Amino acid sequence: MTDAAVPTHCPYCALQCGMSLRPTADDPGVEVVERADFPVNRGALCGKGRTAPAVLSSRVRLTEPLVRRSAGGPLEPAGWDEALSAVAAGLARTRADHGPDAVGVFGGGGLTNEKAYTLGKFARVVLGTSQIDYNGRFCMSSAAAAHQRAFGLDRGLPFPLADIPRTGCVILVGSNLAETMPPALRYLTELRENGGTLIVVDPRRTRTAEQADLHLAPRPGTDLALALGLLHLVVAQGRTDEAFVRERTTGWPEARAAAMAHWPEHVERVTGVPVPQLREAVRLFCDAPTGMVLTARGPEQQSKGTDTVGAWINLCLATGRAGRPLSGYGCLTGQGNGQGGREHGQKADQLPGYRKLTDPAAREHVARVWGVDPDALPGPGRSAYELLDALGGDVKALLLMGSNPVVSAPRAAHIEGRLRSLDFLAVADVVLSETAALADVVLPVAQWAEETGTTTSLEGRVLLRRRALSPPAGVRSDLRVLHGLAELLGHEKGFPADPEEVFEELRRASEGGPADYSGITYRRIAAEDGVFWPCPGESHPGTPRLFLDRFATDDGRARFVPVVHRPAAEETDAEYPVLLTTGRVVSQYQSGAQTRRVDELNAAAPGPFVELHPRLAERLGVAEGDRLAVVSRRGRAVAPARITTAIRADTVFMPFHWPGEGRANNLTNPALDPTSRMPEFKVCAVRVEREETLGD
Repeated sequence: MTDAAVPTHCPYCALQCGMSLRPTADDPGVEVVERADFPVNRGALCGKGRTAPAVLSSRVRLTEPLVRRSAGGPLEPAGWDEALSAVAAGLARTRADHGPDAVGVFGGGGLTNEKAYTLGKFARVVLGTSQIDYNGRFCMSSAAAAHQRAFGLDRGLPFPLADIPRTGCVILVGSNLAETMPPALRYLTELRENGGTLIVVDPRRTRTAEQADLHLAPRPGTDLALALGLLHLVVAQGRTDEAFVRERTTGWPEARAAAMAHWPEHVERVTGVPVPQLREAVRLFCDAPTGMVLTARGPEQQSKGTDTVGAWINLCLATGRAGRPLSGYGCLTGQGNGQGGREHGQKADQLPGYRKLTDPAAREHVARVWGVDPDALPGPGRSAYELLDALGGDVKALLLMGSNPVVSAPRAAHIEGRLRSLDFLAVADVVLSETAALADVVLPVAQWAEETGTTTSLEGRVLLRRRALSPPAGVRSDLRVLHGLAELLGHEKGFPADPEEVFEELRRASEGGPADYSGITYRRIAAEDGVFWPCPGESHPGTPRLFLDRFATDDGRARFVPVVHRPAAEETDAEYPVLLTTGRVVSQYQSGAQTRRVDELNAAAPGPFVELHPRLAERLGVAEGDRLAVVSRRGRAVAPARITTAIRADTVFMPFHWPGEGRANNLTNPALDPTSRMPEFKVCAVRVEREETLGD
């Protein structure tokens, strides 16, 4: 480590804010300093970013391997040779006894591109298993599927964030940027300062919705009907861009016919959004010279998420708000490397470069880079929830890296049971998460500040995180872990531990694919504040803006996809009369495995709560702070009441960052989108019961 501050990026969300790390004499050895030159956040950081070094402290992290030496016994400290040998033996024994698909691999959207690439290669080449997926499936898989259907290519934002303040109108659907990506809120503030308008769609009046010119608060699970109702009004009012539709799209007659079945009064009954607000939204969006629709987990984490996003894309296409400067549809990716994580091989059906595992040419290309027979590569496996649900059945052993499904998976108590039923579980993580605590072997791995590697932000900008200090003596990088396991399992070559060497191979594997990184190097990233993919060749400038000349389909035209509204997988009834929706709070992140170890963040957000409207609270006889039990068909969660008019009277909200009795994902519905295999996190039917008041 040098005395100079090292430029790097935040370890948390897909905004990947620039920061620098300056060495200190105190534990954990570095502190965050502002990096004002990085264009995305321009020095601004949220509390999670500012306090990120706290998790580097040896007081809160894993610093040596742990092994469970007897069934039902405790996890005990072990050396690396013993731990790696135990993992290799557990995986090999399962493979020999039950076949390669009895071994599963589960990755994470926080892993760097190098780690995601190597993990996918390890699963398919060393283990020979098809059973690999990652928690990014729970993030933006519905948007990815809709992107592919409509545009032929999936990148979260097909334009830089810097374009947002320069457009005329933004419709923000199911995103609370003020709490999930606080430094990005400035783009919406600047939009309005520049004379643009902001429409926020959210069943809660969040801090982000407070900034809007118009807030639409639909009933959870009805975003699809809302989008179709807006498109109906666009057609009825003659606001379609006929020239754009004719010259740059296909499938409009069928999509138009589907939308026309969703007349405004019907949409009001379904969504609860008044017709005058629907008309005002169309006026604001269509009167603006340019416009964007940005979606996030709200519309995407539904059993019809792909069709819901598709309906918003149809609205953009019908109004000519796609494939043009300062216009388009984009998805606000959540996890730090949710974009790159699925581009390079963690996803059940994909090979590096966003190639399809079922494409013979893709298999041949990647197999040639890997030095294996294409026929030896397994086919597509199960999606994330389906893989977790199969644990203890025909999937008997699991290697898990960078994920905490005991807290983050839907129907979480059931998934915890499936993890407990495994013959063998190995977890690589930086902390002893709730999932790691169940493992037979826990491998302590290095963190963001202790290793170099690339991530791909929500803009499609490939970035370089730089090593600023050395990890503790008992900690190894994920790449070194996979190198060691591959060696023990008979693959002495092909799994380097050096991240730049891995990235050079990734470049070759991605070359010619939809996500082509072949022109991106560590040197270029460092010199250019990141490089936007696709970048086919080192002389290529990268592609900040997609689709301006043509879409990534065979004929260059975008595809309208006809969709119709359908109810959520689970509707309310007399037994479960209230809707539950879930989300995040500003001071915690995802399953909270890391942020719950930071004192400052815990002081701001110490635990779960149930947000409910005063009318519902009155009906239940509930006061602020009372303990509430929220019960669904899958489980129960208990947390104190937080009464607010910022939520619909037919809906309650819970954040999902905590384990224990307040674990919100005990309740959520694993009903899957038929295309993306995304679970329906964002809506399920519950009942709410008052328990004893806190402090009684």
